[in-house]
Amino acid sequence: MWRATALTLFPEMFPGPLGESLAGRALKEGVWSLEAVDIRRFAGDRHRTVDDAPFGGGAGMVLKPDVLSAAIEAVMQAPGMAGVPKVLLSPRGAPFSQARGRELAAGPGVLLVCGRFEGVDERVIEAQALEEISVGDFVLSGGEIAAMTVMDCCVRLLPGVMGAADSANEESFEDGLLEYPHYTRPATWAGPDGIERRVPEVLLSGHHGKVAEWRVKQREEITRRRRPDLWARRRTAAGNDEK
Repeated sequence: MWRATALTLFPEMFPGPLGESLAGRALKEGVWSLEAVDIRRFAGDRHRTVDDAPFGGGAGMVLKPDVLSAAIEAVMQAPGMAGVPKVLLSPRGAPFSQARGRELAAGPGVLLVCGRFEGVDERVIEAQALEEISVGDFVLSGGEIAAMTVMDCCVRLLPGVMGAADSANEESFEDGLLEYPHYTRPATWAGPDGIERRVPEVLLSGHHGKVAEWRVKQREEITRRRRPDLWARRRTAAGNDEK
Protein backbone atom coordinates (compact mmCIF):
# COMPACT_ATOMS: atom_id res chain seq x y z
CA MET A 1 0.00 0.00 0.00
CA TRP A 2 1.36 3.42 -0.97
CA ARG A 3 1.31 5.70 2.06
CA ALA A 4 0.82 9.48 2.06
CA THR A 5 1.26 11.45 5.27
CA ALA A 6 0.55 15.18 5.54
CA LEU A 7 1.90 17.27 8.40
CA THR A 8 -0.47 20.22 8.64
CA LEU A 9 -2.11 22.74 10.94
CA PHE A 10 -5.43 21.93 9.27
CA PRO A 11 -5.86 18.12 9.16
CA GLU A 12 -9.59 18.57 8.55
CA MET A 13 -8.76 19.74 5.02
CA PHE A 14 -7.92 16.15 4.07
CA PRO A 15 -8.81 14.10 2.13
CA GLY A 16 -10.75 16.89 0.43
CA PRO A 17 -10.96 16.21 -3.32
CA LEU A 18 -8.78 13.13 -2.85
CA GLY A 19 -11.80 11.42 -1.35
CA GLU A 20 -13.60 11.53 -4.70
CA SER A 21 -13.22 10.04 -8.18
CA LEU A 22 -10.24 7.76 -8.95
CA ALA A 23 -8.20 8.72 -5.89
CA GLY A 24 -11.20 8.34 -3.58
CA ARG A 25 -12.11 4.93 -4.92
CA ALA A 26 -8.51 3.76 -4.61
CA LEU A 27 -8.42 5.10 -1.04
CA LYS A 28 -11.54 3.14 -0.13
CA GLU A 29 -10.15 0.00 -1.79
CA GLY A 30 -6.91 0.22 0.15
CA VAL A 31 -4.63 0.88 -2.80
CA TRP A 32 -3.17 3.79 -0.85
CA SER A 33 -3.57 5.34 2.59
CA LEU A 34 -3.70 8.93 3.79
CA GLU A 35 -2.98 10.27 7.25
CA ALA A 36 -3.19 13.95 8.15
CA VAL A 37 -1.21 14.72 11.31
CA ASP A 38 -1.84 17.90 13.27
CA ILE A 39 1.43 19.78 13.90
CA ARG A 40 -0.11 21.42 17.00
CA ARG A 41 -0.05 18.07 18.78
CA PHE A 42 3.69 18.52 19.19
CA ALA A 43 3.65 21.99 20.73
CA GLY A 44 4.94 21.87 24.31
CA ASP A 45 3.09 24.81 25.88
CA ARG A 46 -0.53 24.93 27.04
CA HIS A 47 -1.43 27.32 24.23
CA ARG A 48 -0.09 24.87 21.62
CA THR A 49 2.04 27.59 20.05
CA VAL A 50 3.49 26.59 16.69
CA ASP A 51 4.84 29.90 15.36
CA ASP A 52 6.88 32.90 16.43
CA ALA A 53 8.15 36.21 15.06
CA PRO A 54 11.11 36.04 12.66
CA PHE A 55 14.57 37.04 13.85
CA GLY A 56 15.68 40.20 12.06
CA GLY A 57 12.16 41.58 11.94
CA GLY A 58 9.65 41.56 9.14
CA ALA A 59 6.02 40.74 8.60
CA GLY A 60 4.36 37.45 9.45
CA MET A 61 5.29 34.52 11.62
CA VAL A 62 7.52 31.47 11.19
CA LEU A 63 6.84 27.82 12.10
CA LYS A 64 8.94 26.96 15.16
CA PRO A 65 11.81 24.51 14.58
CA ASP A 66 11.34 22.51 17.78
CA VAL A 67 7.64 21.87 17.18
CA LEU A 68 7.89 20.99 13.50
CA SER A 69 10.96 18.81 13.94
CA ALA A 70 9.26 16.88 16.75
CA ALA A 71 6.28 16.28 14.47
CA ILE A 72 8.50 15.00 11.67
CA GLU A 73 10.43 12.73 14.05
CA ALA A 74 7.24 11.23 15.45
CA VAL A 75 5.82 10.48 12.01
CA MET A 76 9.04 8.99 10.67
CA GLN A 77 9.32 6.60 13.62
CA ALA A 78 6.02 4.94 12.75
CA PRO A 79 6.18 1.44 11.21
CA GLY A 80 6.66 1.45 7.45
CA MET A 81 8.03 5.00 7.26
CA ALA A 82 11.69 4.08 6.90
CA GLY A 83 13.04 5.46 3.64
CA VAL A 84 9.95 7.53 2.88
CA PRO A 85 10.93 10.85 1.19
CA LYS A 86 10.36 13.96 3.31
CA VAL A 87 8.99 16.82 1.21
CA LEU A 88 8.31 20.44 2.14
CA LEU A 89 5.87 22.26 -0.14
CA SER A 90 7.54 25.60 -0.77
CA PRO A 91 7.37 28.35 -3.45
CA ARG A 92 11.15 28.32 -3.60
CA GLY A 93 11.37 24.56 -4.14
CA ALA A 94 12.28 22.72 -7.31
CA PRO A 95 9.37 22.59 -9.78
CA PHE A 96 7.29 19.46 -9.30
CA SER A 97 7.13 17.32 -12.42
CA GLN A 98 5.47 14.24 -13.79
CA ALA A 99 8.83 12.50 -13.62
CA ARG A 100 9.21 13.26 -9.90
CA GLY A 101 5.64 12.12 -9.32
CA ARG A 102 6.40 8.82 -11.01
CA GLU A 103 9.48 8.38 -8.81
CA LEU A 104 7.50 9.03 -5.65
CA ALA A 105 4.71 6.70 -6.78
CA ALA A 106 7.25 3.91 -7.28
CA GLY A 107 8.36 4.12 -3.64
CA PRO A 108 6.68 3.31 -0.32
CA GLY A 109 5.00 6.71 0.01
CA VAL A 110 5.77 10.31 0.91
CA LEU A 111 5.71 12.67 3.89
CA LEU A 112 4.42 16.09 2.86
CA VAL A 113 5.08 19.00 5.20
CA CYS A 114 2.51 21.76 4.67
CA GLY A 115 3.96 25.13 5.55
CA ARG A 116 1.97 28.12 6.76
CA PHE A 117 2.58 31.75 7.69
CA GLU A 118 5.80 33.24 6.25
CA GLY A 119 7.55 29.89 6.12
CA VAL A 120 9.49 27.27 8.03
CA ASP A 121 12.58 27.81 10.16
CA GLU A 122 15.53 27.08 7.86
CA ARG A 123 17.23 24.90 10.47
CA VAL A 124 14.46 22.31 10.26
CA ILE A 125 14.88 22.07 6.51
CA GLU A 126 18.60 21.44 6.97
CA ALA A 127 18.39 19.10 9.97
CA GLN A 128 15.58 16.98 8.54
CA ALA A 129 17.00 17.05 4.98
CA LEU A 130 13.64 18.12 3.59
CA GLU A 131 13.23 18.14 -0.18
CA GLU A 132 11.61 21.43 -1.18
CA ILE A 133 9.06 21.14 -3.98
CA SER A 134 6.99 23.85 -5.69
CA VAL A 135 3.82 23.21 -7.68
CA GLY A 136 4.07 26.51 -9.57
CA ASP A 137 5.38 30.05 -9.68
CA PHE A 138 2.74 31.44 -7.35
CA VAL A 139 2.07 31.64 -3.61
CA LEU A 140 -0.73 29.82 -1.78
CA SER A 141 -2.05 30.39 1.74
CA GLY A 142 -0.50 27.12 2.84
CA GLY A 143 0.96 23.86 1.60
CA GLU A 144 -2.20 21.76 1.89
CA ILE A 145 -3.51 22.30 -1.64
CA ALA A 146 -0.01 21.82 -3.02
CA ALA A 147 0.30 18.58 -1.04
CA MET A 148 -2.99 17.34 -2.50
CA THR A 149 -1.66 18.12 -5.96
CA VAL A 150 1.41 15.97 -5.37
CA MET A 151 -0.69 13.17 -3.88
CA ASP A 152 -3.14 13.17 -6.77
CA CYS A 153 -0.33 12.98 -9.32
CA CYS A 154 1.22 10.02 -7.51
CA VAL A 155 -1.97 8.12 -6.72
CA ARG A 156 -3.21 8.03 -10.31
CA LEU A 157 0.11 6.41 -11.29
CA LEU A 158 -0.30 3.54 -8.84
CA PRO A 159 -1.08 0.15 -10.40
CA GLY A 160 -4.80 -0.42 -10.83
CA VAL A 161 -5.93 3.15 -10.18
CA MET A 162 -6.44 4.23 -13.77
CA GLY A 163 -8.76 2.19 -15.96
CA ALA A 164 -6.50 1.87 -19.01
CA ALA A 165 -2.90 0.92 -18.30
CA ASP A 166 -1.63 2.95 -21.27
CA SER A 167 -3.55 6.13 -20.41
CA ALA A 168 -0.79 7.64 -18.26
CA ASN A 169 1.87 6.92 -20.88
CA GLU A 170 0.19 9.18 -23.45
CA GLU A 171 -0.45 12.15 -21.18
CA SER A 172 1.25 15.52 -21.13
CA PHE A 173 4.83 15.63 -19.81
CA GLU A 174 5.41 11.87 -19.88
CA ASP A 175 7.96 12.23 -22.68
CA GLY A 176 8.48 15.98 -22.60
CA LEU A 177 5.55 16.76 -24.90
CA LEU A 178 2.06 18.10 -24.24
CA GLU A 179 -0.95 15.96 -25.09
CA TYR A 180 -2.64 15.90 -28.49
CA PRO A 181 -6.21 17.26 -29.02
CA HIS A 182 -9.17 15.00 -28.24
CA TYR A 183 -12.49 14.66 -30.08
CA THR A 184 -15.66 12.62 -29.62
CA ARG A 185 -19.19 12.42 -31.11
CA PRO A 186 -20.79 14.16 -32.88
CA ALA A 187 -18.35 14.30 -35.79
CA THR A 188 -19.71 17.73 -36.77
CA TRP A 189 -20.64 20.28 -34.13
CA ALA A 190 -21.77 23.89 -34.27
CA GLY A 191 -20.62 25.97 -31.31
CA PRO A 192 -22.25 29.08 -29.84
CA ASP A 193 -20.62 31.13 -32.60
CA GLY A 194 -22.63 29.21 -35.21
CA ILE A 195 -19.54 27.84 -36.95
CA GLU A 196 -19.61 24.14 -37.76
CA ARG A 197 -16.46 22.35 -36.73
CA ARG A 198 -15.63 18.85 -37.90
CA VAL A 199 -13.38 16.24 -36.38
CA PRO A 200 -10.10 15.90 -38.35
CA GLU A 201 -10.61 13.38 -41.14
CA VAL A 202 -7.61 11.29 -40.13
CA LEU A 203 -9.34 10.39 -36.87
CA LEU A 204 -12.35 9.08 -38.80
CA SER A 205 -10.23 7.09 -41.26
CA GLY A 206 -9.73 3.98 -39.12
CA HIS A 207 -6.06 3.95 -40.18
CA HIS A 208 -4.23 3.46 -36.87
CA GLY A 209 -0.81 4.24 -38.28
CA LYS A 210 -1.92 7.57 -39.69
CA VAL A 211 -3.76 8.42 -36.47
CA ALA A 212 -0.63 7.72 -34.45
CA GLU A 213 1.46 9.86 -36.80
CA TRP A 214 -1.07 12.73 -36.60
CA ARG A 215 -1.05 12.61 -32.82
CA VAL A 216 2.73 12.80 -32.63
CA LYS A 217 2.79 15.80 -34.96
CA GLN A 218 0.06 17.51 -32.97
CA ARG A 219 1.93 16.96 -29.72
CA GLU A 220 5.10 18.40 -31.18
CA GLU A 221 3.37 21.44 -32.65
CA ILE A 222 1.36 22.23 -29.52
CA THR A 223 4.45 21.90 -27.32
CA ARG A 224 6.50 24.09 -29.65
CA ARG A 225 3.85 26.85 -29.64
CA ARG A 226 2.65 26.74 -26.04
CA ARG A 227 5.70 25.58 -24.08
CA PRO A 228 8.87 26.67 -25.87
CA ASP A 229 10.80 25.83 -22.70
CA LEU A 230 9.76 22.16 -22.92
CA TRP A 231 10.40 22.12 -26.66
CA ALA A 232 13.91 23.56 -26.24
CA ARG A 233 14.66 21.02 -23.50
CA ARG A 234 13.48 18.18 -25.71
CA ARG A 235 15.56 19.40 -28.66
CA THR A 236 18.62 19.68 -26.44
CA ALA A 237 18.10 16.16 -25.13
CA ALA A 238 17.70 14.83 -28.66
CA GLY A 239 20.94 16.53 -29.68
CA ASN A 240 22.80 15.02 -26.77
CA ASP A 241 21.47 11.57 -27.61
CA GLU A 242 22.77 11.90 -31.16
CA LYS A 243 26.22 12.68 -29.81
